[in-house]
Amino acid sequence: MAPSRRRQVREKESSKAHSVNDAQWKKVAALLGLGVRARTVVVGVDQVRGAVMKGNVEIAVVAGDASANSRAKIVPLLTARHVQMVDGVPAAALGAAVGRETTAVVAVVDAGLARGVRRAVAPVAS
Repeated sequence: MAPSRRRQVREKESSKAHSVNDAQWKKVAALLGLGVRARTVVVGVDQVRGAVMKGNVEIAVVAGDASANSRAKIVPLLTARHVQMVDGVPAAALGAAVGRETTAVVAVVDAGLARGVRRAVAPVAS
């Protein structure tokens, strides 16, 4: 695939993701922490890939500064399986939300928790 074609594909993929501001991130981080305690989130690229392939993932939070290799493994799969993504969160902040140093991706498998994350990242109507 030509480099310009890859860039176009990446731009299309990233346009399907929601990015979050600081206030939204605080809500999402709290919900992810709750999900870790309830065991309704999956942490890490390999575990998230497995959950996506099983069809268990409702929504995924992808670190904006994750390595190109990690993003290449997870973003096309999430896009192909029509899983909603939240993007633009630093890996350190995402890791801190789930009790790790850093992490590239966290997926929510519980429908109720995913609904809360979607509401938290929804644009505010003025």
